[in-house]
Amino acid sequence: MPRPRRKLPRLAVPRLLRGSGGELDLTKAAIPAFTVTMAIEMLALRRRPTVDPRADLGPQISNVDRPAGYEVKDTLASLAMGVGMLSIGLVADRALTPLHERLGQALPARLARLGTRRGSVVGAIVAWDLLYYWQHRWGHEVRLFWASHVNHHSSERYNLSTALRQTWTGALTDWVHWPMFLLGYSPQQVARAGQLNLLYQYWVHTEIVDRLPGWAEYVFNTPSHHRVHHGSNDEYLDRNYGGIVILWDRIFKTFTPEGERIRYGLTTNIDSFNPVVIAFHEYAAIWRDVRTARSAREAAGYVLGPPGWAPAEPVAVRA
Repeated sequence: MPRPRRKLPRLAVPRLLRGSGGELDLTKAAIPAFTVTMAIEMLALRRRPTVDPRADLGPQISNVDRPAGYEVKDTLASLAMGVGMLSIGLVADRALTPLHERLGQALPARLARLGTRRGSVVGAIVAWDLLYYWQHRWGHEVRLFWASHVNHHSSERYNLSTALRQTWTGALTDWVHWPMFLLGYSPQQVARAGQLNLLYQYWVHTEIVDRLPGWAEYVFNTPSHHRVHHGSNDEYLDRNYGGIVILWDRIFKTFTPEGERIRYGLTTNIDSFNPVVIAFHEYAAIWRDVRTARSAREAAGYVLGPPGWAPAEPVAVRA
């Protein structure tokens, strides 16, 4: 008779590396890798002539040939935003987990049970990535959601530390991924898919990697594609929203390839390295605009309209 297999003991996860459900949080576990890869990138950039990000080099000088590199205050601001995201995110996750569990107990979830089927891991990653595309797109098209996302675009440099410049108010769009709970994915599966998505996007924030082979550029989000997304040039605004794959942008007609040199940052930069200003400046701007609104409709436009929305000026009528 074959002996029964002994189950291997589960390794204890240190409290600092746990998610809201007690499982390993891959984002926290990757912090040493973030540190090492940023150091490697800094060393690699020393071999290339870096330039001021606001320098006008002409459209034909690529960002890979003349990268913007690192700047101490900018990097520290990005790291502070990353620490804030992890700290606030832990509290938000604990508060939202009971709701996620209730959604998982709803009738559609009990019927679908996608989280218990073969290939559930891949299914969760694909589902998260598709929903992330829309979360990301709405984060550029709806001003309230832009207020949560704008901090990630506030740096005028583009390096691995920029990937850590994350929102402190991500819970604002938590609802975008609720369909996954309704389809039977557990809170742990949804969280893991989100962590993998975020970790994938870390490496695309760099100017030391040029274009990849054609098939990879067609299917996946790459440094070239994501550099475009961070551009403030008119032709690059609101393009390339994909997380892991760029196929969603090709399908929904929001894809633009990298062409002329990219200017990073915002169309109107905030010129601040204060993490609190970076995190909340657009919320403050929305509040200022709402206070000047002449009607509830105008107030709604300032909050839910696209960034930069303004009411039409009344047309003067000649007597």
